[in-house]
Amino acid sequence: MKNLIVRIAEGLGNQLFMYSNGLALSKENNYNFYIDNSSGYFKKKNQFRSFELDKFKITSQYTVPELRYDDYFLDFKRKIKKKLDLFKYKKSFLVENQDSYKHTSFKKINLSNFSDLLFVEGYFQSEKYFINYRNILINEFKIKDNYVNSNNHLINELKNNESVSICIRQNRFSEGKIIDKKKSIKFTYDTIEYIKRAVSFIKEKVTNPKFYIWSDDFSNLNEYFDQNQFTFVKNDNNKFLNDFYLFQYSKHFIIGPTSFHWWGAWLNESPNKICLRPLNLNPSNNSDFWPNSWIPI
Repeated sequence: MKNLIVRIAEGLGNQLFMYSNGLALSKENNYNFYIDNSSGYFKKKNQFRSFELDKFKITSQYTVPELRYDDYFLDFKRKIKKKLDLFKYKKSFLVENQDSYKHTSFKKINLSNFSDLLFVEGYFQSEKYFINYRNILINEFKIKDNYVNSNNHLINELKNNESVSICIRQNRFSEGKIIDKKKSIKFTYDTIEYIKRAVSFIKEKVTNPKFYIWSDDFSNLNEYFDQNQFTFVKNDNNKFLNDFYLFQYSKHFIIGPTSFHWWGAWLNESPNKICLRPLNLNPSNNSDFWPNSWIPI
């Protein structure tokens, strides 16, 4: 019996990437698929993030406690095992390959030299790892009914108009352990400039588009976007889950440089959707982060 265990960590967008790569690997190589939902979150510096996939209709099982590394002693043990693993023929740890600057790209994964108990770690932020399983993932990543408002008044608006989903992530570099407010402000400014270009593109291609903006911080956005032309999507309860839930009803996307919106666009099933993405903004260290079918602006 072969078992593959994916270490889930970080925020929702990254959790979806990690899960998707694990699901694809397990199916392609005949492994049983398990996830570890605790080892990536026990450290204090990670407490502003939490495991979110339990709110989705995922089908994988959770690994047993004996195969988790979810305290400081076990985590130290894991690091030692990973170093020793480098000298083994049948390796037990598959870790995403990165260069010295933590940059990476899609690389076909061959499990012929890996053991029957395999731990997978890394982001794997490219559709190329799991594109063949998109239909399965669309069902896996449906949010459970009790976490969302299925009567949201915006659903009919999004469904019945040429709706365009826009996502602006502010405070990009002002969260977690390292705080860089200047870098965050520049990131937001560059995002807004890209959105302005993308809005002009959409107006040339789509008849009577309706623009909807999602954001983690609306406090200053009325300075840049006239609310007579742009609807601000504000969900009060389970904000991020309800934001994510509404993405499925949009017709088109001006995709923000965020893995959260990436997934909203990628999972969306609108048959004639236009997906625009920023030409010079990549929130990932993976050079293959943006799907080739999305239009750079």
